[in-house]
Amino acid sequence: MANNYHARIYVTLRSSVLDPAGTAVESGLKQMGYDGVAGVRIGKYIEMTVEAQDEEDAKTQLDQMCDRLLANPVIENYCFEVTQLVNS
Repeated sequence: MANNYHARIYVTLRSSVLDPAGTAVESGLKQMGYDGVAGVRIGKYIEMTVEAQDEEDAKTQLDQMCDRLLANPVIENYCFEVTQLVNS
């Protein structure tokens, strides 16, 4: 019997990749008076429900989805959190 899992996926640029959007946001925040802001990086946050046999199967599916579509492994890193949904 398959279970449903809730996934939270975080995709960020690798530290070696320039982030012009992050630089622009940092500059804007400083212009607004937030002088203590530094190192702003912009990323993506994705939520989804995945049907899988168990948590390891859900993680395997998510890893494949990230590698194939959700992240660009050449310039981005990703991580995810998985929690089983209670079937009602």
